[in-house]
Amino acid sequence: MPWYLEQAGFTGIISACGATIDKDGKRLFNREMPPEVAELSVKILRKYGMVPVMEGADFMYYDLDEYTTQVNWYTDLITRTLGKKHRPIAGNQSSMQINKISAKMMSGCDAEAACRELSRYYDIIRHESRSLAGNTIEMVPKGFSKAVGIAAVLRLEHISREDTIVFGDSNNDLSMFEFAATRVAMENGSAKIREMADYVTADMFHQGIQKGLEHLGLI
Repeated sequence: MPWYLEQAGFTGIISACGATIDKDGKRLFNREMPPEVAELSVKILRKYGMVPVMEGADFMYYDLDEYTTQVNWYTDLITRTLGKKHRPIAGNQSSMQINKISAKMMSGCDAEAACRELSRYYDIIRHESRSLAGNTIEMVPKGFSKAVGIAAVLRLEHISREDTIVFGDSNNDLSMFEFAATRVAMENGSAKIREMADYVTADMFHQGIQKGLEHLGLI
C-alpha cells in the first residue's frame, strides 16, 4: 500500500483476502502460512514454470531478476512503492512470512499442475484473461476470503450486513460481492464482477471510488 494511503486515516484495513485485519493501528488477526509451506510453494511454482510473488502483511517477497516488467508491466511501480517492504526470495526461502501468493503464469507453464499440488494448502482464485490481473492465479489460505474478513469485522464491531458497501474489480472480489448488501464494480472490472454489481462506477484511473461514493450519497 502506498505511504500516502496509509496516512489517509482509515480506522481499519482488511487485507490479504481476509487473512489480515488491522484496526486503529493494531493487528487483530494475521493468518500466515507456515514457513516450510511457503518455501515448498516457491519450489512447486517454479517447477511448473510460474513466477512466485509471495505476499505478507509486512513484506512482499519476489526476485527482481525473475519478476520483471516483462512479467507484469507494473512491477517497477510495485517495487518503488514497497521500498524496504520488498524482500527477495533468495536468502529468505525458509523464513518468509506470507499470507497469500500471486503466482504469475508464463508462456508454456503448467498452472493446473501447480494448482493441483498446492490445493491442499490454498484456495485457488483464477482471474479472467483480459482483466488487469489476467496472468495471475491467487492462492489464499484454505477457508479464507474477503467475505470471511468482512464478516469477522462485522461481528467485532457489531455492524449489520445490511450496512456493508464494497467496491471491486477482479475475481478475488467475488466472495465479498456475494456477501455484501451493496456492490459497486469498477468499469475496468472483470465480467463476473460487473454482472453482480448494483452499480458500475468509473475505472480506477478515473476516480472510480470517488464517483461511486458520490453516487451512493456518502460524500
